[in-house]
Amino acid sequence: MSEKKIKIVKRAERGNRKPKKSKANRKLASDMVTTVTNWVQEFQQRQRAETAKAVESLIRSRRQQPNEA
Repeated sequence: MSEKKIKIVKRAERGNRKPKKSKANRKLASDMVTTVTNWVQEFQQRQRAETAKAVESLIRSRRQQPNEA
């Protein structure tokens, strides 16, 4: 059999190996979340306005038609 070296990682060393998140990365992520949140809010406002306009149009057109009873 071939002999391979096995590296033993102690618990103290394992804790030090985690990469730390920089504040720049957090700021970038926060900016992206803010941007997407704004897009969603704008989309929802546009949808509400279009829906209100469509309902209003339907109500007006229904009032203008004579009753068919």
